[in-house]
Amino acid sequence: MDLSEVNIALFRLINDLGKEYSYLNPIFSFIAEYMVFLLALGVLIIWLTRDKNSRLMILCATITFICAFIIGKISGAFHLNYQPYVELSDVNKLIEKEKDNSFPSDHTILFFSFCISFWLFKRGWSILWIFLAILVGISRIWVGVHYPFDVIAGILISFATATIIYFTLPKLSITRNILMFNEKFEDKFFQPLKKSKENKNY
Repeated sequence: MDLSEVNIALFRLINDLGKEYSYLNPIFSFIAEYMVFLLALGVLIIWLTRDKNSRLMILCATITFICAFIIGKISGAFHLNYQPYVELSDVNKLIEKEKDNSFPSDHTILFFSFCISFWLFKRGWSILWIFLAILVGISRIWVGVHYPFDVIAGILISFATATIIYFTLPKLSITRNILMFNEKFEDKFFQPLKKSKENKNY
């Protein structure tokens, strides 16, 4: 059995679960399409805490995603496969998606770029973010829009990029300068609002 056959067999194994356990389809459809909003909300909440290390983590995670996304697009130029529902028959397709190159999975790159970065910085309970990212990766197969190898490639690209960024970016002076500039900008922007609120209290 070659790699292509393994890829298809693994896809069938996961995607066919949606036919057997159809009551789970709405859950996996929601995860596949809308869990990205939970991630965005989490990032915003962490950023608004104004904790310096947390903001450094968000900055590194964002740069990780940008770099990993670019690497993913370059990888896609060397390998092309369409979504499983385009290439295979009898696919349990649960969400709408335009036909294009599905290698590697952009959703997987997005989630793992942030979630691996969170774990590298925080460890401990941050492992739950990685479980969430894995769930998103599985959901993309479950709903029929990605092969397992699309997801695995996204994980590997994100993991390698996140690790490199984690060990290099925080040590650069430009990184601290960006965060300091942002804090000064926020202080200058929010100071009039604070004064206005204080005046109203009086």
